Amino acid sequence: MRTFIYMVRHGDSPKIGNERTRGLTEKGNKDAHKITIILKDEGINAIVSSPYKRSILTVQELANQLGQKVSVFEDLKERIFTVDNKRLPDEELLPLLNKSFSDPHFALPGGESNNDCQKRAINTLSEILNTYQGQKVVVGTHGAVMTLIMGYFDSKYELEFLLQTSKPDIYSMEFKERELVDVNRIWKN
Repeated sequence: MRTFIYMVRHGDSPKIGNERTRGLTEKGNKDAHKITIILKDEGINAIVSSPYKRSILTVQELANQLGQKVSVFEDLKERIFTVDNKRLPDEELLPLLNKSFSDPHFALPGGESNNDCQKRAINTLSEILNTYQGQKVVVGTHGAVMTLIMGYFDSKYELEFLLQTSKPDIYSMEFKERELVDVNRIWKN
């Protein structure tokens, strides 16, 4: 039985603010509409998301179009980098990502490691695969979490992959039972 998980990385969001409550920029909203156009005829059975506003907003229009609700999963949230959960400036984030991908147990005080983030995200993905076996599910997510989930199944999904993804981005992951058998990028800039 084949299950398809459409990993949808959120659209562009403001560069400042709280990780949980930042929404989308005008570009992010326009791209959310493009996501709806791309995925509306895929036969989507369910839409789930990180609890972060920018992820929900990226898939909400699709849910509305399909007459579905967005089910929120707390453990799909982005990796927690700092104790105050504020967005780190890019000049601080890149060295942190480099260290995190070379040492998956590294974490700043009050933050979580790649290893910890991957464990919680994979537990949630397992729950999604059990609940929606044989179906097509959209997952509103974030760059690091998406990379860590995909990297759990195939080591080629690591820092270089993360750095070449876009906001938004869409990857279709095809599973046969619990085995990842195919990944395709379907976002078109």
